[in-house]
Amino acid sequence: MQKYHVQLTEEERQAVGKKLRSTKTEEQARRRGKVLVDLDEVEGKRQYTTKKISERLKVSEATISEVCKRYETGGVDAVFGRKKRAEPPVPAKVTGEVEAHIIATCCSAPPEGRARWTMQMIADKIVLDGIIGSISDETVRLVLKKRRSSLI
Repeated sequence: MQKYHVQLTEEERQAVGKKLRSTKTEEQARRRGKVLVDLDEVEGKRQYTTKKISERLKVSEATISEVCKRYETGGVDAVFGRKKRAEPPVPAKVTGEVEAHIIATCCSAPPEGRARWTMQMIADKIVLDGIIGSISDETVRLVLKKRRSSLI
């Protein structure tokens, strides 16, 4: 297990204090900030042990370890901020190519016997053309609304 050391500079202590006093700081971030303050090694010695911090602040020792790791790798901002997700959990089904086909279908002449395209007809045509496996009429509506189509 890698051991991390927390030695806050005076500016970092002030930044942490400001975050802890702010009413806009989330409770979870506030707790991590308190852990960081307790882990601060003044003159090479820690004021509290990991077990004592865990009992005082009612956090797990894994949380304390994670706070140390975040501070070492990213500084004070990493302790208070949330990690940004690199990709969405599910990739978008409607890509630019699919949007283009929806708009092109909407702008084309409607089928014989119809005055205009309906959302369901556009969705069915896109699926029949093999552009996408399945799509709902609501998704078609949202794409057209996004592009401010006259059909909406």
